[in-house]
Amino acid sequence: MKKYTLLIIFKMLLFGLNQAYAAGDLSKNIRIESEVLGYSLQYRVYTPDGMAADGYYPTIYVADGPEYIKYGGMVSIMDSLIAEGLMKPVIAVFVDARDPDDLRKNRRNKQYCCNEDFAKFFISEMIATIENNYPVSRNNQDRVIQGASAGGVNAACFGIMATDEFGGLSMHSPGNQRFLRKMGKEYAKNNAFPIKIFMSVGNNYDNRKIVRRFKSILDKKGYDMNFIQNSKDHGWSNWGPLIDDALLTFFATD
Repeated sequence: MKKYTLLIIFKMLLFGLNQAYAAGDLSKNIRIESEVLGYSLQYRVYTPDGMAADGYYPTIYVADGPEYIKYGGMVSIMDSLIAEGLMKPVIAVFVDARDPDDLRKNRRNKQYCCNEDFAKFFISEMIATIENNYPVSRNNQDRVIQGASAGGVNAACFGIMATDEFGGLSMHSPGNQRFLRKMGKEYAKNNAFPIKIFMSVGNNYDNRKIVRRFKSILDKKGYDMNFIQNSKDHGWSNWGPLIDDALLTFFATD
């Protein structure tokens, strides 16, 4: 069993996962044809147990969704936190960067590095599709974009490119140094946007230097931020155990 799995299980036990709880529902893959991008994507949607048809649930959109499900155990973490009353019920959208017709073709590097069309796809197509099919809040303060590595950089980009759509940015080890420097300059020259931030980083093999520099810029601008630094490498042994920290940054019941 991988070390990150043991760490996730340990955290879940702390939150009472050993007790019985009602699980939410994770849909099968849903296909979306994007006119903006000119190709198709797929995604899966997590809905909490007992979801009310007339509710106004906050949403978290997750880049590299399949990895957060498979390696991060995010669905079980949400089930546990919600069941324990620590986290508000949320709807999570796990977006797959791969070509749904050929999963060997992964578009993440093109999509996630401040791709204007990818941001437009979210603004005009992805969010609208979810709002038209699920009982979600349409307040941007109830919307979070999350990602790890290049997906974390994508969240940083959305903070600039989709500010009106997202009130929360969740970044696990944002990992493209070139674009993170670019984003640092963008955040430095603008007044602070009304967004809350979760950001984490590991050791020196996890871009710690550039991430801490980016954090310093955000601190100087006065952003509301939960920052966690650990000693892990760039991978799921680092990010998996911090998924609950990210979720509770935005959706804690307190």
